[in-house]
Amino acid sequence: MTMPPSEQDFLEALKWQIEAGADEAIGALPLDRTAARPAAAPSRGMAEAPQRLPAPPPASPPQAAQSLAPQVPPSRARPAPSLTSASEAQASAQRLAATAKTIEEIRRALEDFEGCPLKATATNLCMFDGNPEARIMIIGEAPGAQEDRQGKPFVGPAGQLLDRMLATIGLDRTKVYITNLLYWRPPGNRNPTPAEIASCLPFLERQIEVLQPRLLLLVGGMSAKTLLHRTEGILKLRGRWADYHHPRLEQPIPALPTLHPAYLLRQPAQKREAWRDLLSFAEAMEREGLAEAAAAAAG
Repeated sequence: MTMPPSEQDFLEALKWQIEAGADEAIGALPLDRTAARPAAAPSRGMAEAPQRLPAPPPASPPQAAQSLAPQVPPSRARPAPSLTSASEAQASAQRLAATAKTIEEIRRALEDFEGCPLKATATNLCMFDGNPEARIMIIGEAPGAQEDRQGKPFVGPAGQLLDRMLATIGLDRTKVYITNLLYWRPPGNRNPTPAEIASCLPFLERQIEVLQPRLLLLVGGMSAKTLLHRTEGILKLRGRWADYHHPRLEQPIPALPTLHPAYLLRQPAQKREAWRDLLSFAEAMEREGLAEAAAAAAG
């Protein structure tokens, strides 16, 4: 005899869904899928006499037949898919970003931008945190659930780990500028599409151009591969310095890819590699004279 599911069974099922990324409700009311379904209508017996079908109506003239066809309102007709929508969104992003002269103007441009579909499902714009005058820029991947609620990058468990990592080399959020490759949370923390990345990239490039940082710390494979135009995974890119180039920059900016704190929470054994990356970044800060500036700001 099959026992009915217990309360613990439901809690375990809910926990599994949360771990799988289903952390948002899609309906206003709960739906009990364990309830018994209504009995299906009895099937018609084979011995039952078949019903006689009505005679077809007489043929109508073409015009009359056309008048009987259901008319679909123009507003409900499905528009033809646009083959240039992604490129148009990227062009719109480039135009808006190019007109922004300050970080606040870039924020307002993002608020006006309608070319990224993630904006329709996100709660808040999540652009940056930290010090806009800092010469060290940290670039992550995309907002998570807590970032989406607060409108700031790296404020969840991964952000708390990032804070501890930065503290080991004398940094905190008053000495760095933190942003992401994307500014709205992908539903369920799924990977963004290339079109979504392309629509947000001009705003990130404009931030780098306006801030003119001396060093970049690229947190996660998505930001490293996008900004450095590489195809390797983060485990091969991490710890290897590269130059970030852009036509509007006077000179390239040294950039160091490293592991994302969210990955380190899942794979604690990799913290050793992240520590090596932080030591390398601290050495670069010494070379650029940024360690002294950070210490002076702290004092």
